[in-house]
Amino acid sequence: MRFYKQQHIHYCGIDLHKKTMYLCIIDEHGEVVLHKNVRTRRPDFMRAVAPYREGLVVGCECMFAWYWLADLCGEHGIDFVLGHALYMRAIYGAKTKNDRQDAYKIAHLLRGGNFPLAYTYPAEWRPTRDLLRRRGYFKRSRAELLTHIQNTVTQYNLPPLRKKLAYKANREGVADHFPDKHVRRSMEADLILLDYYDEVISQLELHLERTAKTHDAHTFYLVKTVPGIGKILGLTLLYEMHSVERFPRVQDFLSYCRLVRPAKTSAGKRTGDTSGKKIGNAHLRWAFSEAIAGLLRDSSEVKRMKARLEKKYGEGRALSILAARLGRSIYHMLRKREAFDMNRFLGQAEMVVAQ
Repeated sequence: MRFYKQQHIHYCGIDLHKKTMYLCIIDEHGEVVLHKNVRTRRPDFMRAVAPYREGLVVGCECMFAWYWLADLCGEHGIDFVLGHALYMRAIYGAKTKNDRQDAYKIAHLLRGGNFPLAYTYPAEWRPTRDLLRRRGYFKRSRAELLTHIQNTVTQYNLPPLRKKLAYKANREGVADHFPDKHVRRSMEADLILLDYYDEVISQLELHLERTAKTHDAHTFYLVKTVPGIGKILGLTLLYEMHSVERFPRVQDFLSYCRLVRPAKTSAGKRTGDTSGKKIGNAHLRWAFSEAIAGLLRDSSEVKRMKARLEKKYGEGRALSILAARLGRSIYHMLRKREAFDMNRFLGQAEMVVAQ
């Protein structure tokens, strides 16, 4: 957990919503100089903070509508920080909770150096990252259509389809497999949507790959030197971490990727289960899980190592260890700007097995 500890003359806490936002500005002595509820409009915000622009820092909780506020502050040279929603316990743990109190607490967290930071993703890359995430949504919707067709075959106890419907060439005549006219119409609708999804996803992937080469072609190339990491996983790693330089330690990178299991301890004793499982980037966690599956498919040495780890820890723990090991390797290779070295990865993983 990182905190914002810089000192300012004025601290502005914002409880941000879709249509309105509550502003609380306090001075360096902790005295409230503004309490105001305004519309979420650029002119309204600038008018409200205009008398307090000198030495002003603005902080809000990380929610879906923070993009415009961060960009507006950047345009006018106002310091902006984003609060980590899951760490802001002072807001959720209070007896009384409303917009006025939330903005007041955010302002005091800023002043006291207790404001938990989330990463303010750069505006230049932000639309591309969101487009990549949208592509993932389309891909999951496409998978639901494929699953619905297969489940319908089972539902009516029909002979199984012999070819994989993921390929467009294998879908011809699939609707005729269903004798009932209403079921057949339902399958035809699924097949039409599948064709549209294939076309849209293909175009999005081509656009994303071209854009990645203009943003950071070298990093995109380096991550694809890992066996099992192709175009989509490479794009996910590039846009979800943005820059490996923002992680001062490899432990910070692994924590952000959800590749470690933090424990709770008190008086030297472990208490309860691990915590913070949902703190971090879920997209990176998925990417490393898929990368390990690809690595196991392409490397017999990694397969043997996984088998040895599995005997000692079980299958789930073995895969987690390999994913964390891969995360370490990718972190160091990106910091050094070097291609992936399988021998170094295997040597480091052998140390884990021996421990």
